[in-house]
Amino acid sequence: MKILKYIFLLLLLSFVSFSVFIATQKGHFAIEKSKIIHTSKSNLYNYVNDYQNWGDFMAFMVEDTTIKIRFSKTTIGKGAKSTWEGTEGNGIVQTFSVKENDSITQKMDLDGSEFNTTWIFKDTLGGTKVTLKSKGEMSFSYKIYTALHGGANRIIGSLFEKSLANLDRSLDYEINTFKIKVNGLVQKLGTPYLKQSFTSKISSIVKNTRIVFPKIIAFCEQNSIELNGKPFIIYHTYDEKSGLAKISLCIPIKEAIMTSDGSDILADELESFNAIKTSLYGDYSHMEEALKKSKSYINQKVITPDSKFSHLEVYTISKSDIKNPSKWKTEIYFPVKQKKATPKIVPATEEISNPEADTNSSEI
Repeated sequence: MKILKYIFLLLLLSFVSFSVFIATQKGHFAIEKSKIIHTSKSNLYNYVNDYQNWGDFMAFMVEDTTIKIRFSKTTIGKGAKSTWEGTEGNGIVQTFSVKENDSITQKMDLDGSEFNTTWIFKDTLGGTKVTLKSKGEMSFSYKIYTALHGGANRIIGSLFEKSLANLDRSLDYEINTFKIKVNGLVQKLGTPYLKQSFTSKISSIVKNTRIVFPKIIAFCEQNSIELNGKPFIIYHTYDEKSGLAKISLCIPIKEAIMTSDGSDILADELESFNAIKTSLYGDYSHMEEALKKSKSYINQKVITPDSKFSHLEVYTISKSDIKNPSKWKTEIYFPVKQKKATPKIVPATEEISNPEADTNSSEI
């Protein structure tokens, strides 16, 4: 019995000593990791800035197959929030400030350990240098965990390194895999729709769609308005020099309605029109090249543009359908005037077999 008492006392003393050792260790940590990601700064910034993408690259989310991730109503920019629960722990992250294409500042809580995290994006040869900085205070339980596994710098530093490597692999494929096909002359069918119109920076249009489209769809649900297809954008003007465009973000509906005076959501109707159609398969960052190919095709065929508006984009397969950018599809329609003798016009849902279209395609 005496031996058992001695063993018990020894274990007790060891536990007390270990607890004292842990309690006297510094809970504060500061870690910084960097990596060159092989994509443009704007692509990288936009990808990291949306919490819906974190499950593709953040190491603790990728490696934990049981993890359940939830998002706030807004997943992009200041105020966006995400929470998760998994076998490796629970956590919450919220964005506190952003500087477009430059930096993102967030606050994270991982099982009681709180830290501030900043992403910094810099142009560099071969892509973008992203630096991930983090400062924080560990909870007592996390100090025990890090003490048993090599320290905070090793544990958190390794997590950051894996996340940056995942980010590089994900973006290298998802952003840079795309195809552009000029389909040729079609007839774009008309539809009644609801819209919100304003002038926007061209670089901010995608971000604006992720705010406005859900707002109009929610309006339809609240008022039992039946939808009739995919969201689209009408570009009334598109000024590359100023970087501004006057746009209407639109949701097609089954039947025409009237909206109340003073509402920022208005009703309108799109009439059928002849158009040169181009399909972009992939991320929206390749839209500029798709627009250039469309205009080049129009010039080569000596087709007269119709000045009713610049062009129209339909989000046929978008982030709301599938999160992988490489699988998105956007249809672009440039209104044109019909010649006296024209090729057969088919509805926009049918693609014309065009042997020259392949020469106007780009694929990586």
